[in-house]
Amino acid sequence: MCYICDKSTSFTPMKYCSNCGTQLPDEAKFCISCGAAVASPAPAPAAPQPTPQVVPPVAPAATPPPPPPAPAVNPAGQMHQQNTSDNDNLKQGVQLCADGRYRWIYEMNMWKNPTILLLVVKIFFWVFVGVWAFMVILNICDNGWKGDEIWNITWVFLIIMGVFAVIILLSYALVAAIYGGKYIVLFEMDEQHITHSQIPSQAKKAQALGMITAAAGVLSGKPAMVGLGISSGARTTMSSDFSSVRSVKACRSRNLINVREILSYNHVYARDEDFDFVYNYIREHCPRVK
Repeated sequence: MCYICDKSTSFTPMKYCSNCGTQLPDEAKFCISCGAAVASPAPAPAAPQPTPQVVPPVAPAATPPPPPPAPAVNPAGQMHQQNTSDNDNLKQGVQLCADGRYRWIYEMNMWKNPTILLLVVKIFFWVFVGVWAFMVILNICDNGWKGDEIWNITWVFLIIMGVFAVIILLSYALVAAIYGGKYIVLFEMDEQHITHSQIPSQAKKAQALGMITAAAGVLSGKPAMVGLGISSGARTTMSSDFSSVRSVKACRSRNLINVREILSYNHVYARDEDFDFVYNYIREHCPRVK
């Protein structure tokens, strides 16, 4: 840099003899005064070049995984379950399954809830009343109205009914003991019908009891008992078509919804938390129920 004109100028360093100090031309290899060899001037060191800074590549921001889908909630307030074979889930209450059907398992304590016993007693009671009325009518037609004969027929029927009542109570206690005190049912419900099915383990026990009853009827010569055993052993599933249902009645104290068609009754059980949902769902889908 020239300090006068403020312009850049090239500067060549002077060469001197290292022995005598005489100024020498640039191309001289020996001193012209003392003859000493002249060393070549070392080249000026190059200005250090700035080291380029290597900028590391910026890693793309990690995309957070999508949040798990929120569980769907059905109108009964229960979670949507995909696996319908998981009995533990079905025992918790009504579940809306992947096929669009509601399912739940209900365990009824047979000692505390006498629904089945009352049903059996009601069936036998009306059977006896029907037979008694038929016998009374025949007696009136043959002999006219005679109070003593009608009372004798009634008295005999009362004794037979008492004996059967004891047999029914003992039989119910035996069946409850065989079932472990629990009646376990799987319910399946959609917009057309509701199905009531015993779980496989209890269905096999019911079939075995039915065969025993039928065999006892054969040995005792009682066709009615044979028919009762066969029907009770074969019928472990009951289905009600909503289009044929005539009445729907609720009994909250026994967690029971009685779905009645013309010739059949279907007992539907639901937990306290699900009772209103199941009852209202059935009523809303039965066009003949007001």
